[in-house]
Amino acid sequence: MLTYVLVALGLSMDAFAVSVSSGICIPHMKARHAFRAAFAFGLFQFLMPIAGWLAGSAFRAYIEGFDHWIAFALLVFVGAKMLKESFGIEEETACADPSAAEGAGAAAPAAKKRSILDLGGLLVLAVATSIDALAVGLSYSMLGNPILLPASIIGLVTFVLCLVGCEFGRRIGARFERWAEVSGGVVLIGIGLKILIEHLVKSV
Repeated sequence: MLTYVLVALGLSMDAFAVSVSSGICIPHMKARHAFRAAFAFGLFQFLMPIAGWLAGSAFRAYIEGFDHWIAFALLVFVGAKMLKESFGIEEETACADPSAAEGAGAAAPAAKKRSILDLGGLLVLAVATSIDALAVGLSYSMLGNPILLPASIIGLVTFVLCLVGCEFGRRIGARFERWAEVSGGVVLIGIGLKILIEHLVKSV
């Protein structure tokens, strides 16, 4: 259970960072917008691991001899990707307030599409921040682990953290986005190492 929660925390950091930046650039965001965004992020974080698990189940029998290596590689890849992305976080946030973009000419449509206030933009962000969960679901499938419980925990944790992130960003600011990504990446890499070491120890 603890591993599931740690994985959920790691995976939710992308969506949390987007929520923080949304709170920064949309300081007067309404509660319904924050709730809708958190629900969308949580829903896709719930669905993507299931999709990955189902995909992995189709060919699990062919890779049982080295499935732990695949799970390790996937988790380390996702964690390293998050660490790399954390160093690319700049002052410009991952969203823009469409109302602030009005009168900006051609820049306004692009700004709107990057905002969680726009339904289309929100869905794009929700999918983009949940792709990593697809890989984690695939790794669970490789290990023969069940997926419904961890996927539910991932979705719930993401929902709660995104609600917190919107308010957190509004009150505190952008400097915590980088640390959210770093902590998420470190957690996932650590879990990948744990899985690999446990399998190597059992095989000795």
